[in-house]
This record gives sequence, C-alpha cells and structure tokens, in this order.
Amino acid sequence: MRRQQYQLLPVFAAAFVLNLSSRGAAADANAAQDLAKTSGCFKCHGIDKKKDGPALRDAAAKFKDQADAEDKLIFHVTSGEKVKFPDGHEEEHKKVKTKDPSETKNLVRWILSLEGGKTY
Repeated sequence: MRRQQYQLLPVFAAAFVLNLSSRGAAADANAAQDLAKTSGCFKCHGIDKKKDGPALRDAAAKFKDQADAEDKLIFHVTSGEKVKFPDGHEEEHKKVKTKDPSETKNLVRWILSLEGGKTY
C-alpha cells in the first residue's frame, strides 16, 4: 500500500506545478505593465489603489477562485463591454491596444498574479 502512495507522488506534484503555471505568473511582467500603460489601464485602475475602476489587486482577488478567470478578464479587456462608474454613468470599457492574443493573455496573467500580494 505504501509503495502505491509513493508512486502517485510524482503525479500529484506534476499536477500541482501545472496548476500553478496555468494561472498566475505572467511570462513577462514588464511587457504586461507596458501594455497596460499604452492601453490607458492605469488612468482608471491602480495596482493597489482604487481609482475610477477597482485596483487591479482587487480585481484579481475577485476572480481568484474562478476556473475561468483568465477567459473572463480577456473578454473584459478586449470586448468594450459597458462598465459602471461610481457616479452612476456607464461607458464602454477601453480595449487593450494589441491584436496579439499572447500579449493580452500575458497582461491578464500578470493582473491575476497580483492577487497574491506580489507586485512584479
């Protein structure tokens, strides 16, 4: 019985590592922040501080336990969906300024990585 448990250990370890790598750390945090600046994200969102929009850390915390967090955030930053502001008015959310899906994914992964309290 004990031997079977040890044989499964590498399988569990690999699954754990894959789970961490599939959600979280951005491949290139500097590129993500540059894209956020170029796209005007920091006009409405701070990393730690709420502006007109929520702090990026707060957004990451909101999606923390959602399996489809990455897909939801990619949709949010690329679709131009309506967002409501504190004063009650609505506007279309600005779209990220790239046509490269890997750059968008990198940005979203960086945002999700902020939930852990780390700034990259």
